[in-house]
Amino acid sequence: MTDRPHVLLSCAISLDGYLDDASDRRLVLSNADDWDRVDEVRAGADAIMVGATTIRRDNPRLEVRSADRRAARVEAGRPDTPLKVTVTATGDLDPAAAFFATGEQLVYAPAGVTAPGTVVPTGDRVDLAVDLAMVLADLAARGVARLMVEGGTSMHTAFLTAGLADELHLVVAPFFVGDSKAPRFVHDGRFPWDGTHRATLVEVRRIGNVVLQRYLLSRSEVDRHWLRAAVELSELCPPTDSAFDVGAIVVDEHGDELARGYSRELDDTGHAEENALAKLDPADPRLAGATIYSSLEPCGRRRSRPRTCTELILAAGITRVVFALREPPTFVDGEGAELLAAADVEVTEVPELADAVRDVNRRLL
Repeated sequence: MTDRPHVLLSCAISLDGYLDDASDRRLVLSNADDWDRVDEVRAGADAIMVGATTIRRDNPRLEVRSADRRAARVEAGRPDTPLKVTVTATGDLDPAAAFFATGEQLVYAPAGVTAPGTVVPTGDRVDLAVDLAMVLADLAARGVARLMVEGGTSMHTAFLTAGLADELHLVVAPFFVGDSKAPRFVHDGRFPWDGTHRATLVEVRRIGNVVLQRYLLSRSEVDRHWLRAAVELSELCPPTDSAFDVGAIVVDEHGDELARGYSRELDDTGHAEENALAKLDPADPRLAGATIYSSLEPCGRRRSRPRTCTELILAAGITRVVFALREPPTFVDGEGAELLAAADVEVTEVPELADAVRDVNRRLL
């Protein structure tokens, strides 16, 4: 069990960044197709979380609406709808609220606070940003691997400023609210993502007259995204029984792809990292802060060329290398990771994707 669940933030906003207007009626920001998408995301979650203000203001049910999706969860041995979670400083929640009508609910509150549902004390502090780490650890201990956070402003701000969010699904509606009294997506705060350190945009999808933007926020999720792309790229390698199929992608510090390559793409003996780097100017200043994602550990020894991929990476000035599988000793004894680390390159192995690399190279393994 990991120390905290995967945290996915989900919300819809106006073009000027508001979650709602200042009237008593709920502002409709999305459409039926997008609500069905949200329902699908809910069905994949172990728990759904909102703030106490959202419960009081919007009275959400937070259920999986589709009967087929509920049945699929039950068939998989899960409750028909995810666990409902909220955080409150005061316990001022109506027991007749839709949040408490069905399913199981957890209410995290400071010691001594009473509230409907199952109350979990968080200690004496009511600082949401501090308490969230404890909340996530407790949810992980309860078996929650995937947490969907649906608002509101304070919850989004707390998760983001604390650096505890892994993914953001942001739907943008094509109109303005234009009222500073209305609730915004986030409050003011110090966020890990700014003009220098940016989130990674991985999907833009039109859904009727709204647009879904999907971002990855944590380094681990970004690494998995690019490594999956590198594994898919390796499937393009021309077949041979004398070398592995490998894909490699160079990404700059802002999350923009610089180049990609795969084994034997440019000639019969070229390696993936070599082919990707060959498409870049060696003097490109973006290489100094770049990461190279390779499905297989970069070679530290090589028979076909005078320079190994490890040497090429060091010569390019790349500061970080991420791979999924250590090079098997089929052809040479690989030691690329050790050589890179000895040269002060940050090396990250993501073994959970190693089986995908083995599958591509199953004829050699």
